[in-house]
Amino acid sequence: MNGLPSQEHSAASSASAQAPHPTLPSYYGETAARAGFVRRLFDDTAVHYDRINAVFSLGTGAWYRRQAMRRAGLRPGAQVLDVACGTGLVTREARYLAGPAGRVMGLDPSAGMLSEARRQLGGPFMLGRAETLPLGDASLDFITMGYALRHVADLAAPFAEFHRVLKPGGTVLLLEIGRPEGRVAHALAKAYLGKVVPALCRVAAPRARSGTLMQYYWDTIEACVPAETILQHLRAAGFARVECETTLGIFRSYIAHR
Repeated sequence: MNGLPSQEHSAASSASAQAPHPTLPSYYGETAARAGFVRRLFDDTAVHYDRINAVFSLGTGAWYRRQAMRRAGLRPGAQVLDVACGTGLVTREARYLAGPAGRVMGLDPSAGMLSEARRQLGGPFMLGRAETLPLGDASLDFITMGYALRHVADLAAPFAEFHRVLKPGGTVLLLEIGRPEGRVAHALAKAYLGKVVPALCRVAAPRARSGTLMQYYWDTIEACVPAETILQHLRAAGFARVECETTLGIFRSYIAHR
């Protein structure tokens, strides 16, 4: 495939760059160290990640992911890219919906995560980052990104890339967890996601950095920009019919169309 982003497009993206959350010095010293820290963290926890996800999602993850993609319009025969695919949890459900006539690819910056994804699902999987997709212009019908937007360097570059590689009429679906509104909801989420889940993960995978992963997960949720900021960046990248659906006050589905 060809049609990689032009320098002009990349420069425009950099000019409007905004990180999804500020630097978290308790995990890495400066912004430039974020990508390396996140990659190593996911590499270290890859073999335990599905177990960690089961603890976190209470067994509802697969159903929720599939329903979110179905509502967003993923249909049989679609050409799909799952960005930041991890071990392939979203990829698996996308393949179910796209069917044998479709094609679902996965991309992730963590070699450890991709190794697990290939072991479970085969291929195709690619090592890469959301900010520089190794795909041609207007080559996809659907892009998914599951619970990883908080880990990118900035919002502008990935959204510009998503817009570039989608066909006219194509859809991007971003699954995220947002900071709950309201004191009670926030306190409950903080207790569960910020304390209970990391503790359970340390028991479930004591020799891995699973507890650190889930503690970092919550801290990025706490520090993440509000939903409207993400929607504004999607619009600035050229997307139309941009919306955010919220379930149970915490699960967010950002949907946008080229």
